[in-house]
Amino acid sequence: MMRGLLGALLTLCIHQAAAETWHAYGANRGGERYSELDQINRGNVARLEPAWTYRTGEPQRFPERFEDSSFESTPIIVGDKLVLCTPFNRIVALDPATGAEQWTFDAEVSLDNPEAMIYKCRGITQWTDPQAAPGTACRTRLFMGTSDSRLFAIDGETGERCAGFADNGEVFVEPSKELLFPGEVHLDSPPVVVNGVVVIGTSIADNQRAEGQSGRVSAYDARTGALRWRFDPIPRDAADPAAQTWHDESWRRAGHANVWSILSVDEERDLVFLPTGSAAPDFYGGNRPGENRYANSLVALRGATGEVVWHFQFVHHDLWDYDLPSQPTLIELEKDGRTIPAVVQTTKQGWVFVFNRETGESLFPIEERPVPGGVVDGEWLSPTQPFPTAPPPLVAQKLDPEDAWGFTFIDRMMCKKRIAELRNEGLYTPPSTQGTILMPSWTGGANWPGPAWHRDSGLLIVNTTRIATQVRLYPREAAGEIASVGAEAGAAILRETIPSLQLGTPYAMTVGYLLSPLGAPCNPPPWGGLSAVDLATGTIKWDVPLGSIDRETPIPLPFEWNLGTPNSGGPIVTAGGLVFIAATMDQRFRAFDVETGEVLWKHRMPAGSQTTPMTYEVNGRQYVVIASGGHAWYDTPMGDYVVAFALPE
Repeated sequence: MMRGLLGALLTLCIHQAAAETWHAYGANRGGERYSELDQINRGNVARLEPAWTYRTGEPQRFPERFEDSSFESTPIIVGDKLVLCTPFNRIVALDPATGAEQWTFDAEVSLDNPEAMIYKCRGITQWTDPQAAPGTACRTRLFMGTSDSRLFAIDGETGERCAGFADNGEVFVEPSKELLFPGEVHLDSPPVVVNGVVVIGTSIADNQRAEGQSGRVSAYDARTGALRWRFDPIPRDAADPAAQTWHDESWRRAGHANVWSILSVDEERDLVFLPTGSAAPDFYGGNRPGENRYANSLVALRGATGEVVWHFQFVHHDLWDYDLPSQPTLIELEKDGRTIPAVVQTTKQGWVFVFNRETGESLFPIEERPVPGGVVDGEWLSPTQPFPTAPPPLVAQKLDPEDAWGFTFIDRMMCKKRIAELRNEGLYTPPSTQGTILMPSWTGGANWPGPAWHRDSGLLIVNTTRIATQVRLYPREAAGEIASVGAEAGAAILRETIPSLQLGTPYAMTVGYLLSPLGAPCNPPPWGGLSAVDLATGTIKWDVPLGSIDRETPIPLPFEWNLGTPNSGGPIVTAGGLVFIAATMDQRFRAFDVETGEVLWKHRMPAGSQTTPMTYEVNGRQYVVIASGGHAWYDTPMGDYVVAFALPE
């Protein structure tokens, strides 16, 4: 009897910790990535050490596809378990204190996707049915999307399918038309649940064709799996006012504008916030003249119906793949003596936009400013783009020949020559047959991991990549010229050229980072950074390099050279005054002082860690956990590790 009572009390304590810590992908459904835990703090973080390590075993289960994967999962606390998904859509439940495996669920995904597609699962979502009695099967459900476009509902206690949800616990999220190839449409990011409705977006292979898949968002009844509503970011009805921004009725044939990143939910207001993508294809838009709403927009929908409440478009007629990459962050902002329910959106251009999430009103002025003109035949161009007046951009937005950088004098001169040869008039210079510099890159600026909101200081912590890109259009008759480039380029993100045919348009294209002969970026460092933005004043409090290049130099260095690296994976912040982030190409996991940006602790991980960590407390001990599995595109060491850190007992 006593043993049972103690077990019940322990379970209760773990449940209480779960309610206060990491119960959703971004800590909460608004994506704050903040924890109130402070056992690990500025004064003792230097003593942080590995507490346990778990291996998923995916290299052995999927040897033929493992090198085409990325371990981007952020675990969550579900009751008394730590739960995560692997790149191949296996859900794993662990003991949060020891890392011991409790149960697993295998979605048995198709392995027919082409090698250019990356297998990944960024996270899962839990939902507890308020109408179900305690102890009822599937009272707490885990929702996960898969690389073969299925949405699963799994019992959070046992890992068994929720039989009453759709077809034995799964529903196929149908594409709008026949697939070009397996995996053209896939579900990487976690769904969200708002008042009993589970909502999920889609990832779609970029730059394949003009008349691509619909980027529609689907909503299902969280109990039954029945379809509740769909929202297409491209209006499909002439009566929709947004259809007027698609000239020549191009809305009838255009594709994408999909929501591939993470959604946010304000359940009290019954709002779902969608960060929408670019219309297809990314670098030529003659087939879709006009501003193209609701592409490249933050769209607030009514959760119950999918109706548009408000929206804001960040890029008119995108030609640069500047889609919205990150989860909208819902915060309570103290500004000018008021508490404002706000939503923050970071962008690939390095901007931070802040809106009242009830009304869509911007909290800082936004100006429509003229942008460079001159486009290839058949293209349409918006004469202006929106520029926020505050906060200032977090990354450089132009690269001049005089800015060229190199490890050697010859390296620098070659970069200077290449920069001068390319079209280069600053932000929003259109793609060209001459070749155009994109600064920042189509990978950001900010990207999918999203920022973290430190409630105590009012600082938004954002990591960014800071490398110039070159994009070039090829007339269709020259498309064969880039086919051979594609055979050599591979999928790694730092290859100099990645090609695409853009079927259905007059132009094929290549895009890639602007690199020196020695493989260094041609723009000056830092090439990755971490910034703290004061959202009340719209100013940058501090900005520091993120990452060392000691692994990336032609000859490995015996010391850290902190010039920053491209990064993928985001920060979290805690009441202990800390920022935790890995993300870089140097395999290091770091803790920064949230007030100053000073590095207080670092640890060399067993593999690349291109994901976002999380933290929780169990049995009176705070843990910080991160997946370490590498990323095929960032060429970081692969692995299958989940590592928990804690202070010495």
